[in-house]
Amino acid sequence: MERDLGYRKIQVTGRGSYIISLPKDWVVDSHLRKGSQLACKIQEDSSLLLVPRNVLEQSTEAKSPLTEFAVHVTPKDDPPSIERRLKSLYVVSANVIRVRFQAGSLTSPQRAAITNTVRMLLGSEIIAETPTEITIQVLINHPEFPVENAIRRMLAIVTIMDRNAVAALMTFDEAQLHDVIESDNDLDRLNLYVVRQLKYGIERNLYKEIGFGSPKEFLGYRIVTKNLENAGDNAVGTAKNILALKELIDQEILYLRDPLDDEVYKTVLDFTAFCRRQLEDALKALFKRDYPAADEIIARFMSTGLDLERAAVNLMLSKTMDPNLTSVLRLILDNARKMMEYSRDIAEVTLNRTVEAISTP
Repeated sequence: MERDLGYRKIQVTGRGSYIISLPKDWVVDSHLRKGSQLACKIQEDSSLLLVPRNVLEQSTEAKSPLTEFAVHVTPKDDPPSIERRLKSLYVVSANVIRVRFQAGSLTSPQRAAITNTVRMLLGSEIIAETPTEITIQVLINHPEFPVENAIRRMLAIVTIMDRNAVAALMTFDEAQLHDVIESDNDLDRLNLYVVRQLKYGIERNLYKEIGFGSPKEFLGYRIVTKNLENAGDNAVGTAKNILALKELIDQEILYLRDPLDDEVYKTVLDFTAFCRRQLEDALKALFKRDYPAADEIIARFMSTGLDLERAAVNLMLSKTMDPNLTSVLRLILDNARKMMEYSRDIAEVTLNRTVEAISTP
């Protein structure tokens, strides 16, 4: 029940700090004393909420119980299906997952699926194992690895994957191509983690704690992570195509009629580098809430980006090139264009989250 305790005057100490006295009845009723701690929270209407620390901690414990789920596995269950179930539980903010089965009934492929999935889920560990149960616990929380830091890491991985995949067309470096493909696992781990944290924040209305200006920004960040995941998948597609081409050449099933044209390759490199910069700039604008920068990114896409793409395509058409190399180059150009489109989408998220702030009367 709300009680009106009147007004309090603000006092100023010798060091310039502002203090007010607390109502004695409230202090006594709340069992506070000298040295007790109060949590201070600024509300939407600029009012200040004071909550005794013990009350806040009890409330947090009540609202955030350890979420625990069980997955029952039979010998007939398909390993990929088990993987999907574990990933889904991770995304919905499960803290503990108990995988249960009859003694001796868990098959080797099923066990491998469980352990491999745990490796994919950021912050997850198998903490206990018995003949009938494997216990998985998620040990990481959003304050330890903020959403924006995870997205920055996703961006770093994507740009390295894309750069290495394109560079490998000249060198056919098999180790480099396999590294691109394996890096996609790290990208998937981070994506699942971000989705988990966004869902956790939505359910508990923690948009301010995550660093958002309003709950509407959850959807925008989901678009961002999906676009970064897609950019990584495109780089993997390029790497796999180059590996397949190399294998055919090594087995002497295929012979390249013409070597890779240096001028075409340099033009493609320049275009892909531009697209990576677009993606990096789009994320910078997002984190800085920079409306003009986001608007400029979209303008560059419509002008410079499309011009560079046309120039690369026209140059390829003007050259006599091996059709196998041409097909890989076209794939690289298509993926680069998609990266530009992802950058545009992320820039639009920035416009939507900042337009109100710059349009006030």
